[in-house]
Amino acid sequence: MDTVFLLAALGMMVSIALAMIRVVGGPTVLDRIVGVNVIGSETTVLLLIIGYLFDAVSMFVDIAIAYAMLNFILSIGVTKFFLRRKGRTLRSDKS
Repeated sequence: MDTVFLLAALGMMVSIALAMIRVVGGPTVLDRIVGVNVIGSETTVLLLIIGYLFDAVSMFVDIAIAYAMLNFILSIGVTKFFLRRKGRTLRSDKS
């Protein structure tokens, strides 16, 4: 059973790497924000999987909840910041 969770964790890390490509090369700011939010959500699940693998789920649940709250607040704050900028567009290229 641990092998399944280990493979799931490796799959999550590959998915995080793919989302990082979107963050670095995203054509718009909103694509980058969504990429960072995906990375944060997958990291939360990855923390829970690591907690199961180390038999310390109670400690990792607390860390995952705190990380998920910070990720949620950060994504809302950054989105509101970019939506309220005056005279700017959300596209990084000016075409």
